[in-house]
Amino acid sequence: MVSPADSTTYRLDAKGRGGTAESSARVTVTAPPPPLVSQVSLDELFARHVKDVFFDFNKYNIRDDQQASAATDVQFLLRYPELKIVVEGHCDDRGSEEYNLGLGDHRAQAIKAYLVHAGVPADHVRTISYGKEKPFCTQDDEQCWQQNRHDHFTPQQ
Repeated sequence: MVSPADSTTYRLDAKGRGGTAESSARVTVTAPPPPLVSQVSLDELFARHVKDVFFDFNKYNIRDDQQASAATDVQFLLRYPELKIVVEGHCDDRGSEEYNLGLGDHRAQAIKAYLVHAGVPADHVRTISYGKEKPFCTQDDEQCWQQNRHDHFTPQQ
């Protein structure tokens, strides 16, 4: 809050043994600048720019149509070298729990190798496999299964 709220001219009168003097002073009030736009947190930037990478059934190689997404993830991680991440390997619900945990691990390791090869420090990438434990979609159809066959990235806390 600014006081006075409007521009004001003050008149000054001084009187003393040496005589009198007059003067004025103007206080100009201008509108405050707009509030600074709050900076977007690194977590918000991460959520906007780092995208999941999807896989084919029973495979852990990065698909051709996922190369651009993986490359964008690399660019973001290189831009923020202080960031450490966790790569979560996920699978659809077909196959045994053990098989899917192994496949999820291979998927997470494949992405880690891709990131490290592109310049992301290996000690900035941790991997974990959830297999089929944390499905994104629970329908029993190809479209849903495809959504569950992915690597998901999270910032490491």
